[in-house]
Amino acid sequence: MGTATQHKNKNILEYTAQHLNWKRFIFLMLLFAFLAFIIFPFYWMVSSSFKTRAEIGGREPVYIPSSLNLEAYRELFDPNQPNFQNFGRAILNSLIIAVPTALITVTFSALGAYAIARLHFWGKNGMLNGILLIYLFPGVLIIIPLFAMLARLGTMLGFNVQDNLGVLVFTYLAQTLPVGLYMLTNYFRTIPDEIEQAGLIDGCSRFGVIWRITMPLAVPALISVGIYTFMIAWNEFLYAFVFLNDRAMFTMPISINTIFNDPSPRPHVVMAAATIMTIPVMILFLSMERYLAEGLSAGGVKG
Repeated sequence: MGTATQHKNKNILEYTAQHLNWKRFIFLMLLFAFLAFIIFPFYWMVSSSFKTRAEIGGREPVYIPSSLNLEAYRELFDPNQPNFQNFGRAILNSLIIAVPTALITVTFSALGAYAIARLHFWGKNGMLNGILLIYLFPGVLIIIPLFAMLARLGTMLGFNVQDNLGVLVFTYLAQTLPVGLYMLTNYFRTIPDEIEQAGLIDGCSRFGVIWRITMPLAVPALISVGIYTFMIAWNEFLYAFVFLNDRAMFTMPISINTIFNDPSPRPHVVMAAATIMTIPVMILFLSMERYLAEGLSAGGVKG
């Protein structure tokens, strides 16, 4: 039995020696380092959320918690805790903002992108380039004029700009619609026009062609734009920080910032909140990975 084990180990060593050269060894080491740099921060965040205050605040780093301590999660969700953060409300506020932002962006950008890709009118290329140019400006540059415009509009129409989630969704559309239009326009250009012409010949209206032929073919791009815009609204901090003052209206990034800046530091609670905020986006990306890769790659090709 010992001879058979030595023979098996010898075969493994011989196989490794035959197929592993210096180039592959260096590539594997670089790949391992790259994955470590990606995975370790996420592991540290999740593990730190289960650490005690002594473990996370000690001088020596603790890589593996002694137990699954749920103190941080109780502080986020248990009303009986003295430092209750009501993080469930922040999750609901983020969903109320992120889901409509994604749906509205996909709907309007799909209709606008189809018009730019298929219809012929004067200045459509200039309009598309102008929309993309708006997206190149950083959000901090347009937030002041946008806030002033919405404040004047709110005075005229009788709504409050502050602590209004609907207004915040509108501000996010200024960031998500340009990139959605650009991505979907390039994707619609990759769909052969002959398919739509055949549908029109068979008696479909233009709207019927869009609904029955074009949109089903554009599902990967629509999902890609939806995920991308959902992620923008889910993680956005600056606009929410300016437009939201009421603690009950805070989104998750604002709540995490509030916990982080608390006079009594509780980094394990911050890590728990960040874990809760990160995991849904990871699940969404992993579940829609096939559509995401297809939509982004096809949308990046100009027709």
